This record gives sequence, structure tokens and C-alpha cells, in this order.
Amino acid sequence: MDQYIGKMLDDRYEILELIGSGGMANVYKARCHRLNRLVAIKILKSDLADNADFRRRFHDESQAVAQLSHANIVSVYDVSTNPDREYIVMELIDGITLKQYMERRGRMDWRESLHFITQIMRGLSHAHSRGIIHRDIKPQNIMVLRDGSVKVADFGIARVASGGHSTLTQEALGSVHYISPEQARGSHIDARSDLYSAGVVLYEMITGRLPFEGDTPVSVAIQHINSIPLSPRELDPTIPEALEAITMKAMAPNPDNRYPSADAMLADLEEFRKNPSINFDYDVSEFVPEEPEEGAMTQIRTPHTPVRSRVPEPEPRRRRYEEPEEEEEELENRPRRRDRRRGGTNWPIIAAIVVILAFVAGLFYFMYQFFISSILMPSPDYTIPKLTGYTYEEVLQDPELRQEFNIVVGQTVESEEAAGTILR
Repeated sequence: MDQYIGKMLDDRYEILELIGSGGMANVYKARCHRLNRLVAIKILKSDLADNADFRRRFHDESQAVAQLSHANIVSVYDVSTNPDREYIVMELIDGITLKQYMERRGRMDWRESLHFITQIMRGLSHAHSRGIIHRDIKPQNIMVLRDGSVKVADFGIARVASGGHSTLTQEALGSVHYISPEQARGSHIDARSDLYSAGVVLYEMITGRLPFEGDTPVSVAIQHINSIPLSPRELDPTIPEALEAITMKAMAPNPDNRYPSADAMLADLEEFRKNPSINFDYDVSEFVPEEPEEGAMTQIRTPHTPVRSRVPEPEPRRRRYEEPEEEEEELENRPRRRDRRRGGTNWPIIAAIVVILAFVAGLFYFMYQFFISSILMPSPDYTIPKLTGYTYEEVLQDPELRQEFNIVVGQTVESEEAAGTILR
């Protein structure tokens, strides 16, 4: 039996039953005896409670969510100040997750999808206006109530927007199908990363499938960086063109080509709701993945860095000295014509010149093949994906990486991260 069932927290909250479990915490149904109402309580898992980093993350979550108050965001009622036990008290939702809803319904009608995504974007707009990025938008974190309204939940890895950079950590691996390319790279992220994830959710609702699939989290993350999904209308021509445009603009690989804000995306959704036949002009080239930055390219594979690349096919080598062979044929024919006209006897000299030219041509061709080409033709570049935060075992599970590259453990150092985590 769970250790908290039947317990009273701070002489106020009676734990009734376990209703959910996540990577960092368990969620319980409880009764608040002070206000006589049912609530949900998220308690940090006991095996993580001694970890200072996890306690800090959990504390950041509670502080971030406590700033939010919106009809489309799960409300936070109370935050524990007990140093011995970290927990937050939230409203108890009578409903199911959007993921469960989609599994029951299958592919959703575009009108219903529009109803849901509009509410999701309203919640994100409120959070972004408070400087908070969710960082983990996915159907599992969106609750569907009995009245058809939705609430964004579980700001489990939310941080204030000024918090800096993000990496694809262990907690985010379960969300890899929805992460933005910059999250997969471990680059700087902002509110537009949430818009990308919301675009993936919309894509899944209207098509009934995810834009990218793979055998391992690593392979899916790399597809977010390097690949372009099928457009929704390629999968279902009945989807309105304007809704496809909104979806693909939200999912643009380059953040600069996405909507600049949740409000901007909401404006297009509202225009589409009013006029489903509206035409949104957008450039297809905006949805081509970005070229890797110069710093992300290398010609050397260090032993401790596992890499995966799309190696360009080398251009076929072209012979540059075909002309001398043609001269040889002309020169061989030319003396004969002169001999016939003039009756001269200079053909031995001409033949000697031809032999010399052929020798020089062959020498240059040999030098080109074995020396010049090796100097002037650079070796192919390799793109190194950001794998910081993965474990060595997870990388070994990617069959493509193991087939193409040697994966070697480099220097090991002490860290607060789990054993085997790739730090750099």
C-alpha cells in the first residue's frame, strides 16, 4: 500500500488515493478539511526527495504555476513550505487527458480540433504573458473536462523565460514526439518552442498520426531537426487549406518562421473559425530544416562523441586531361597528310613529340588522381546532434548510430546527473 494513503499533510489534506504518476512526482486525490473540497496533490517521489537538483526543479514548478490563473490552466491552490516534504495542491479535474480522448476517438474532426487547440493557445498565451514557458506541451498534459473545455496541466519542466537554455534531459525523453528542433539540439528556447509543440498536437488531432515516428527517442529527435513531415492534406485532402497553413506555420523548423506569439496564432485561428475558406499565404521554403550552424559541423570525429550524419555523396571524379589524347590522334594523322602532300620524312620527330605529350598527360593524370584530388577535395562533413542528457545505454539502443559509427565512452566525471548520462 502507498505510504501516503490515509495520511494527513500539515493537519489539512487527507490523502485518499493515487490517481497518477509522472517522472518526478505522484499525484493523489485528497480532501481539504479546512475548505471541505476535493483536491489533487502532487508529491515529489521519495527516491528523488534527497536530490537537491530535483527538489529545486519541483520548487521552480510550484512557484511558476502559482503565478498563473486562467480558465484553460489547471489552478494551483497551495504550495508546501514544509522543508521535509515538497508538494503542491491543485484543482481536481473531472476528466481525461487529450491523449486518452484521441485514443478513444481516433482521428478527430477538424472543427473539434479547432475547438481544442484554441483553448490550448489561450492558456499558453496567459502563461507566456507571465514570462513562463511550459516546455512540455503534449496531449498527456492537456485535460479534457466533461463540458468539452480543456486545461493545460503539468508545468513539470516549466521555467521562467529568462532562465536561459534547455537540453533534452531524461525527463523530456517521453515527450520527444512533441519537442521543438531547438529543444532537440539543446539550443536556447523561448515561447515559440511551445508553439511548435502545440502545432504537433494540432497535427496529430487532424491527421490521427504523429509527424515523426522512430524506434528510439534519439531517432525521433533527429527527425525533428533534419526532416519535414507530410503535410496534413497529403494524409487527408478534406482538411481545410487554411488549417493546414496554421499547423505547418506553427511547426516551422526555424523559430523565426513560426508565429511570433501565441496571440498571433490565436488571431489566425479566430480568422479561420469565422471563414474556413480563408487563404493564408505562406512560403513552403519556410518549412525546410535549417542548415546546421558552422560550429555544428566538423571533419573530425573525437573518440568520446557519438555522432550520426547524412554523409553527402562525393562528386564523381572527372578526368581533366582528355584533350591531350585527342591531340595525339590529330598529331598522328597530321604527319601522314603532310607526308602525302610534301613527301617529307618528319614523322619520327612528330611521333616523338606525341609520345612526350602522352607521357606528360599521363603524369599529370596520375598526380591528379593520387595527390591533387586528396588535397583539393575535402572530406565530407558530419553533423553532430546534441545528445547531452541522454544516457550511454540509450544511445547504444539506436541501431543507426551503432551501424554507422563507433560509440566510445570518453572521460568520466562526477555529476549530480544519473550514472551514464552524457554531459558533453
